[in-house]
Amino acid sequence: MAGIREIRRRIRVVKNIQQITNAMKMVAAARLKRAQDRAMAARPYADKMMQVLEGLSASAADIAHPLLEVREPHNIGVLLMSADRGLCGSYNTNLIRKTSEVIRPWPKESVKLVIVGRKGLQFFRRQGLDIVESYPLPATEANFAEVQRIGSVVQELFTSGQVDELYLVYSQFVSTIVQRPVAVQLLPIVPPKPAEGEVFQIEEYIYEPKAEALFGRLLPRYINTQIYRAMTEAIASEHGARMTSMSSATDNAAEMIGTLTLSMNRARQAAITKEISEIVGGANALQGKE
Repeated sequence: MAGIREIRRRIRVVKNIQQITNAMKMVAAARLKRAQDRAMAARPYADKMMQVLEGLSASAADIAHPLLEVREPHNIGVLLMSADRGLCGSYNTNLIRKTSEVIRPWPKESVKLVIVGRKGLQFFRRQGLDIVESYPLPATEANFAEVQRIGSVVQELFTSGQVDELYLVYSQFVSTIVQRPVAVQLLPIVPPKPAEGEVFQIEEYIYEPKAEALFGRLLPRYINTQIYRAMTEAIASEHGARMTSMSSATDNAAEMIGTLTLSMNRARQAAITKEISEIVGGANALQGKE
């Protein structure tokens, strides 16, 4: 059994760690509320724009636009939204696993990555994959100017023919405890298909200005909107995962402190019992000599 001094040292170390994890939990909780509000606010606009553009692309099948071009896939691109920092449980691991599932059927030379977040960059750089661009993930708020730069890189990859399909991988914020990694096809924009037995009604639109000009303005904005939405979801998910992870770490530290305190009390009791036994034994020895 470890000595009392050693156990006291361990308790002191665990208490210091507990203070750090508790502080990180409080910081993540404070940032989570703002990030969650931004993610919730970005969803309706992004969903409606997706719905409108899917309907437009379905009703205007004869309209040609580079971002609508469906090609036989030979090369694939992935835009990954990971985190810059760790200490958030399995958050980054789940995103990396989801990205690996997307690119697994493809040879390495056919895959191009655009990565947001240092954790994803570190992992896939070690895999020897072609990383076109990398960006940091904002800690508090998505920057739309940065989103536009990312969107320009993604669109250039697709329109130049370097990739034939491009997927967006990010963590969808469900709740503080649940963050779901998802992979959605960002390019090309594919019109929705009716389910089996369902009659799909295509809306008829009157274009003003002409459909070509309308698509030319809306499609790049649609891409940027979806990236912005994914970034707000990723920021909220990271803070939620970190808060949950640090809360568990704080609780585990409290449990460890209780266990170590019990061990210290047992060691102290054993030491006292040993001293009493030695005193009694010495007293009996002296009485025997008399």
